[in-house]
Amino acid sequence: KNSVKAMEKELVTCSLQGKEKAALKRSQIFQIPGSKGLETKVIVVLGKAGMGKSILVQKICQDWSNGEFSQFEFVFWFDCKQISLPEKRYSLKDLLLEFFVKPQEGSKEIFEYILQNPTKVLLVFDGFEGLCDHENFPRCSASQPEKDLCSVKELLSGLIQKKILNGCTLLLTARPKDKVYQYVSKVDKTIEIVGFSTQQREVYITKYFKGLPYCDNALKLIKECEYLFSHCYSPVMCRFVCFLCETVLEMGDKSLPSTLTTVFLKFVQQKVIPMQTDVTAMQNQESLATLARIAWYLGEKHQSAMKSDLLPSKEVKEFALKYGFFLPFAFPRHSDSGEEEFGSTFSDFVIQNFLGALHLMLAEEIKDKSLTKYLSFPSKKKKPYNWLDLLPRFLAGLLFLQDDPYFCSLSNKDVNQSTRKQKTLLKYIRRLQINELCPERLLELLHCIYETQSNYLLQHVALRLKPDLSFLGIVLTPPDVHVLHSILKRSTKEFSLDLRNSSIDMQGLKDLVGLKNVASFRASLSDTVRLWKSLEQTKDYELLRASTEKFVLDPFKAKTMKDVSDLSDLVEMQDKMINCVQDASGCSSYEIPAIIIPAIKNLRKLEFALGPVCGLQGFLKLVEILAAFPSLQHLDLDALSENGIGDEGAKSLSEVFPTLTSLETLNLSQNKITDVGAEKLATALPFLSSLKTLSLYNNSICDFGAENLAKVLPEMTSLRVLEVQYNKITGVGAQQLTDSLRKCPHIKNLVMWNPTIPYGVLEHLQQLDSRISV
Repeated sequence: KNSVKAMEKELVTCSLQGKEKAALKRSQIFQIPGSKGLETKVIVVLGKAGMGKSILVQKICQDWSNGEFSQFEFVFWFDCKQISLPEKRYSLKDLLLEFFVKPQEGSKEIFEYILQNPTKVLLVFDGFEGLCDHENFPRCSASQPEKDLCSVKELLSGLIQKKILNGCTLLLTARPKDKVYQYVSKVDKTIEIVGFSTQQREVYITKYFKGLPYCDNALKLIKECEYLFSHCYSPVMCRFVCFLCETVLEMGDKSLPSTLTTVFLKFVQQKVIPMQTDVTAMQNQESLATLARIAWYLGEKHQSAMKSDLLPSKEVKEFALKYGFFLPFAFPRHSDSGEEEFGSTFSDFVIQNFLGALHLMLAEEIKDKSLTKYLSFPSKKKKPYNWLDLLPRFLAGLLFLQDDPYFCSLSNKDVNQSTRKQKTLLKYIRRLQINELCPERLLELLHCIYETQSNYLLQHVALRLKPDLSFLGIVLTPPDVHVLHSILKRSTKEFSLDLRNSSIDMQGLKDLVGLKNVASFRASLSDTVRLWKSLEQTKDYELLRASTEKFVLDPFKAKTMKDVSDLSDLVEMQDKMINCVQDASGCSSYEIPAIIIPAIKNLRKLEFALGPVCGLQGFLKLVEILAAFPSLQHLDLDALSENGIGDEGAKSLSEVFPTLTSLETLNLSQNKITDVGAEKLATALPFLSSLKTLSLYNNSICDFGAENLAKVLPEMTSLRVLEVQYNKITGVGAQQLTDSLRKCPHIKNLVMWNPTIPYGVLEHLQQLDSRISV
């Protein structure tokens, strides 16, 4: 079980490394280079709830119906939450030709054709998380899986295991935190939808209000509320904010709610209040409370849909459908039965979250002290409750809305009871070890505290943040950045931020770096260079100078060609800044010290781990810029995957030795260097005036290479350790190194065990000089 969790975590982590936001055409989704045409292909589309995964698959279906994706003759699309009820069992034919589309005639022949031509079939399972509950995903054990009755999970398992329709294409959509990789052994392609950019948010809002008299005012009003505008990166949130803004402007108001909780409370209010009378108000209140209870209990089972006949009353069903909280759907029908059953699903995941939180506030059986267990930052021993991942934020927000007239009318509770629940949260936060929370839990806490808008809590958390905050590999969305920024600026501490591989957008990076109490930061090089170029273009020289001084690069590890290219771009940016210093538009704040980027000047350790495929190509590019790092002390080319820079890489490196005057450790182990490369290195090694450790472990150096190294050892007066073990040196080369060692009292250790040196010879040499070790 633990190994499965570890595998899932590793896969998710790997998918984030070096990830770049890029526009992907829909036609490219099914392009999988090197795939075998006869095997089932699995494509996973990840995205948080509300990112537009369902819209994407619907558009794919629409495009196919208009003649695109001609490689598929059949496309079947399933909404997983509508087919996930465990008691339902179907044959593959039922699922394809009864539920999705029922041919008027020839269904038997069509099904046979599908079985014989699986490569022409695309199956889309939208909302894969709807099938992944607390149970293990079952293996398909049917003897005739294409004909026997199975649960939907078993059918999908059979498709993934290639027992059913081997050769078809599966497109699964899911949320990033769902355990997709636990149930899908092999994924051919992973795509993640990351939401709207700042410009796309503005375009969406402008189009939403197009033709309305207050179009310009709407965009201005939403952008002024920075927190809500940050949430507009999510398409579904953007729609909610636009709806509310439209309502506010129609009523003549000039401000929007400041938190998500107040937005959705207002949303529910605007949906229900205008259409209700005094007679129906009480009934609506009861129906809303019942709906909130359903939202909570379905959420506990990781579900958002249910059979319509299980709803407690006709009034609740009509209320939910009338006000758009529920959407109806039909379950698949069996071919041998004409019965049609109907279900209801929450119209939106965010609505289910809000109503779930509302239930925890309204329900009499939920005691004050038990509320805190539903927050997402518990102790390490407890599992967090995070399927309804927005619920903790709404819950925290509702706890601090006791004075809101509409919320009070919903709750029918005295103020004292609400105050007690509020005090419970305050006590819980005060006892929380905030500086020990992992990055994800810390962000969730910040969101919850922000929703309360409690000055006391905001200040309490701000003062207890640890000074070194790392979000390495944690995706930071625009709302994450907004709450982090707003709380950091309340603190009197200085902070160091690690934002590498966080997919932070440029505006977010600019906001965080611009804080006066952020003393230093690390971020992806490409993001940093992009920010600096933008600041240069906008002539914001003060922030440009400040951000270059705060940027930290040391230590740096290059793992991809992009890392090397980004490092090269950073050096190029510095060169341009030096050349342009005279053209600074007379801005006095753009001073000389900012031109030499301190991070470049202070880089001391550089690791290179590109592997054998791109190792030499990447290293040759890296060598071109090594002279730009005057403080470089440690250059490490020893990687598990072996870079294999060979003699060409060694020759290229030796040519820049005269510029590496600060280098103390040079590790060239496992790089396929032969005598040719060793000779080139030996010629230039004396230029490394500070070198203390040289490692050439596990290369292909023979006696000639050892002889050349032996000649220069006396000149390398700073050298203390030389490692040449696991090469192809024989007793002859070992003797030459030992003879040279006598002239080098400064060297403390020579490691030179080689399988080609007879043991007796090595033992004899070790007796001659105790500095020789094996």
